[in-house]
Amino acid sequence: MQNRLDYSNIIGYSAHLLWLVLLLSTSCSTSPPSKPSAAKATIPTKEQVGALRLPIDIAPVKAPFVVPQFKKPSFPAYTLSITERGAQPGAKVTQTIQATIDAVSQHGGGTVLIPAGKWHTGRISLKSNVNLHLDAGAELYFSGEVEDYRPAVFTRNEGVEVMSLGACIYANGQENIAVTGSGRLIGPMQGGSVRKQVMEGDVVENIITASMPVAERVYEGYNGSPIFLPMFISPINCRNVYIEGISLENTAFWNIVPVYCDGVIIRGITVNSVGIPRGDGIDVESSRNVLIEYSTLSCGDDCFTIKAGRGEDGLRVNKPTENVVVRYCLAREGHGGITCGSETAGMIRNLYVHDCVFDNTGVGIRFKTRRPRGGGGENLTYERIRMNLKDAAFNWDMLGSKTYVGELAVRLPARSINPLTPHFANITAKDIIVENASQFVKVNAIPETPLTHVVLENLDINAKKLFTAADVQDFTVRNATIRTTDAQISLIDARNVLFDKVQFIVPGATLVADVSGEKSADIRFKDCTPNKPASWQQAAWNQ
Repeated sequence: MQNRLDYSNIIGYSAHLLWLVLLLSTSCSTSPPSKPSAAKATIPTKEQVGALRLPIDIAPVKAPFVVPQFKKPSFPAYTLSITERGAQPGAKVTQTIQATIDAVSQHGGGTVLIPAGKWHTGRISLKSNVNLHLDAGAELYFSGEVEDYRPAVFTRNEGVEVMSLGACIYANGQENIAVTGSGRLIGPMQGGSVRKQVMEGDVVENIITASMPVAERVYEGYNGSPIFLPMFISPINCRNVYIEGISLENTAFWNIVPVYCDGVIIRGITVNSVGIPRGDGIDVESSRNVLIEYSTLSCGDDCFTIKAGRGEDGLRVNKPTENVVVRYCLAREGHGGITCGSETAGMIRNLYVHDCVFDNTGVGIRFKTRRPRGGGGENLTYERIRMNLKDAAFNWDMLGSKTYVGELAVRLPARSINPLTPHFANITAKDIIVENASQFVKVNAIPETPLTHVVLENLDINAKKLFTAADVQDFTVRNATIRTTDAQISLIDARNVLFDKVQFIVPGATLVADVSGEKSADIRFKDCTPNKPASWQQAAWNQ
């Protein structure tokens, strides 16, 4: 018995020694760090997201802020087809569609059915407790003539309140409304007066002074006078809005735009506005409690966009966009995959974007504002996103162009802070794969209100250029593998910038840093490979 015990002890000691050898060999290894957890996280591919993957039910929403329980709306069983009210294919059926909507709403609610066929209409207005449903094979063509969108209605154009054409499908002050089905919406035709009479030549805040009463800001297009383009679907001041399944093509302006709404669900929609200037996909404007899921956007401008009013008029209204979740969506062609701004006056806060794919998009995660726009954004979270891009993966453009804001687009000198000075803060992105991009990070912030508190972590990045940033504070890149064909990190007035556990795979395995600006300070490289840039001196910025 004693011999057996000794023999088992020897086996135990041997096993323990073997474990120690393995532990020491692992800890002393000179091999490069393991790939970041972004490569290990479950990040969807383009085949797993978008409109073609729409499930029947809405799964519970988990977000880093409080959101309501999003549910499909319910409508009475009453259904009325537009053909029952005399609609005929080929003829303009605006009045018939509107009369059917009005009748169903007055009946207590239900469904207005657009059956298969080609139907032509002007602006139609949704009413409470009505579901406008387009059957498979239904094609609803909207007029290209201004006269089919009169009289002017209250709306918002690029963040400024006006009285103009509104939207092809419009609603104001309604509750429990929906547009559903698998049919197609086709926007105003080219060559019509809608597109010919578009307001051009200047930004909207220079056309409409903030002191002008909204009731006097009327642009109806009589005698060839200019109009503000109609959006495609835009409920304003509405509660419980539901949009599902439809496809939208050839819009004149932004596609789906809830304004001043509370409780919006947009799911399973498809947008194609490629080649159309200002052809944004979905613009959430000064609205709250919004869920966007399983949608596919191909756009002539930004794809998924969050806005909150523009300049002085936006400050007057002072309504934020908040509590917005975007998940399982696919952005294809477009200027930005997900964009905040550039209208930010009422503040954008509590945005959660997760499990999305941006494929062949311009910028991936985009932030825009301008010195005279006001507000900004905060508490913005991005997780599990895959990007294949033409431009930068992360881009903060807070100065804009002289074309639109004049000398305010010039970085220096720093201006005095006033109510129109915007800021972005408290932004987190993690578990991100960038398959291709022109640049990893590009920041042009505002000297008087620097970009603050940004954390990018668990990243697997492939890009051409590496990292440029002006006017940032408290910016961290952590646990990342970054492969670029450029090795330069350029920083201007950057404070408390940390690269932590970052493997830089760059030409010559040598980082190059260009740091300038008297405010630059506390720039650190911790547990990185290479461990620091070449000729990294103990200057003021890294003490």
